[in-house]
Amino acid sequence: MFKGFKEFLLRGNVVDLAVAVVIGAAFGAVVDKFVSALINPIIGMVFQADSLDGALKVALPGGGALAFGEIIGALINFVAVAFVVYFAFVLPMNKLRKPAEAEPEGATQEELLAEIRDLLAQQGGAAAAAPAPGNGTPDAPGHRH
Repeated sequence: MFKGFKEFLLRGNVVDLAVAVVIGAAFGAVVDKFVSALINPIIGMVFQADSLDGALKVALPGGGALAFGEIIGALINFVAVAFVVYFAFVLPMNKLRKPAEAEPEGATQEELLAEIRDLLAQQGGAAAAAPAPGNGTPDAPGHRH
């Protein structure tokens, strides 16, 4: 029972997930400060409100209100998170990685088949006597009936 638990804990995915959760929580705090210290003061200037949560509220006749400011605030928060994640993490990590080596162009299927046919012909196999595909044989894909 403990052996299975130990294997579960030592899997790479579990450790990676734990690191992601911790980094995500720390990153959430950075984004919250970014929004509260930079975005909200600008919004307060423009909309005469402390934050987007209080801006652009439309009162409903039966009570309550539509809070468009909260929706806009959530969208700004999402864009801020995506911006910081991309420019602080993704872009630098992509630059640190080695550029992917271009795979050499391989031979086409027809070239490989011709090469196999030629090798079989050199070995004296039965393929040497068979005509090449497309040379008028009934089984050839381009044969007209």
